[in-house]
Amino acid sequence: HVQLVESGGGLGQAGGFLKVACAASGHTFSSYTMGWFRQAPGQVREFVAALSWSGYTKNYADPVKGRFTISRDDKNTVYLQMKSLKPDDTTVYYCAAREYGNSLFMATPDYDYWGQGTQVTVSS
Repeated sequence: HVQLVESGGGLGQAGGFLKVACAASGHTFSSYTMGWFRQAPGQVREFVAALSWSGYTKNYADPVKGRFTISRDDKNTVYLQMKSLKPDDTTVYYCAAREYGNSLFMATPDYDYWGQGTQVTVSS
């Protein structure tokens, strides 16, 4: 059974840096595409970034391109590094996973497993 647990986030300042992590268990990254999404209260969950199962390709939503970086280590943890933070980045961030696929999978139904979310708050 695949489990995803987010950590990190918290409070940051506009223009600053934060990093969130997603620890996965129950599978090996070598066959899973990983994604980050975010959702504000009353809003739809939106795509932020994805990393293909091969690790070779990444994809980012336009609002975060050039500011956010998705990566993974060899210990089944995926990271989302966020720089040049904006108050609009304030919301709950979710980690997601699906077997195989590719980094162009940007819709919530494309992913089978989800973490519980971690709050990111950016002050102006």
